[in-house]
Amino acid sequence: MRLFLGGDVMLGRGVDQILPHPGDPVLRERSVHDARTYVALAEALNGPIPSPVGYSWPWGDALAILDSFRPDVRLVNLETSVTRSDHFAAGKGIHYRMNPDNVAALSAARLDLCSLANNHILDFGVGGLEETLDALRRARVAVAGAGRNATAAVQPALLPADGGRVVVFAFGATSSGVPKGWAATATRPGIAVLPDLSEHTADAIIARVSQVKRGRDVAIVSVHWGSNWGYAVAAGQTRFAHRLIDGGVDVVHGHSAHHPRPIEIYRDRLVLYSCGDLIDDYEGISGYEQYRDDLRLLFLATVESTTGRLTGLRLAPLQTHHLRLRPATAEDSEWLCRTLNRVCRRYGTRFKLYEDGLLELTC
Repeated sequence: MRLFLGGDVMLGRGVDQILPHPGDPVLRERSVHDARTYVALAEALNGPIPSPVGYSWPWGDALAILDSFRPDVRLVNLETSVTRSDHFAAGKGIHYRMNPDNVAALSAARLDLCSLANNHILDFGVGGLEETLDALRRARVAVAGAGRNATAAVQPALLPADGGRVVVFAFGATSSGVPKGWAATATRPGIAVLPDLSEHTADAIIARVSQVKRGRDVAIVSVHWGSNWGYAVAAGQTRFAHRLIDGGVDVVHGHSAHHPRPIEIYRDRLVLYSCGDLIDDYEGISGYEQYRDDLRLLFLATVESTTGRLTGLRLAPLQTHHLRLRPATAEDSEWLCRTLNRVCRRYGTRFKLYEDGLLELTC
């Protein structure tokens, strides 16, 4: 099976403002009160952005790369509420929303599935989440990690692929900023929140996987965890990932940090501790330049459907420019390769940059 595993997709705020149907630009941030400010910051750095742009604009050159790879399943973490609601969640400094009329920006990438278990999907309350679920259903994009009650929130998405299925569970951890009160209950919509990263919690997920997984299925656990910055991986995350794989999970798809974190191959299974951001409106925002969060990666994995064993992993380096993804320069791709090899050294993982501009797993 060929899998596209993407990081955080944030189509709200500035990105929403350049799409064909910009929503209400009002924000309640400490320093920014109009989403169009983020467009202005990007333009101040790299020049004017045409507006409106087409729905495929934010994906840019990533679409051709994906079409060339021909993934059986396309999965990202959608960190934006798709809603017209103006009920800003209390106690949060940043809120992401995209006008539902712009949901075609997800369809443009032919996404199969969005993980919703993250710290922004309820930025506009339960009503905003319900509107998001409705919008994605109309767009025929499956979801995991959120639902209209606790039972629905923990249900996996089942996607046919290569004579079997890709089975995706999604969860959010409080370490990523997910409020405990966002957990779905028997009577209230919400997300699947991990109570902790204990063996007991991992075993509960394993039990759910074993109830569903069969024959030629590949099981993915998508988890939003950890801080925004830094390459260190918490020991608890590593133990949790290993426990999941020991119990039958084939891929751990981590996200939350604004840049990629280490990649591990454990028992021939893929562990992505964080895929980093994929689409956002951070262009022109200063701070944390040492992490080069303008650089993005597409994670293109090939997994043996009968065993779940990873048989190949290629990474496509991209850069955000004019709120659009374009190929990274050779120099930037080399920087990414060096950085990944440095932070992955303790995990025994190494990549090589090839002439086609892609990084490939070599060990």
